[in-house]
Amino acid sequence: MLNKFFSSIGHFFEWLFIYIQKLENLPNILFIIIGFVALAFWLSEQARYNKQAKESGGLK
Repeated sequence: MLNKFFSSIGHFFEWLFIYIQKLENLPNILFIIIGFVALAFWLSEQARYNKQAKESGGLK
């Protein structure tokens, strides 16, 4: 039973990697873009939290 389960997972990854190879560098570019967008969002939220803490006296 476990052999069939892990074999199925292996076949899925083999199938997945065939299509990832065809995409070449696109997944890497997408991950980098998503990472930079998330970083920009996080930094803007952190700046807002710092400003709010300064105004309320919570940041020393």
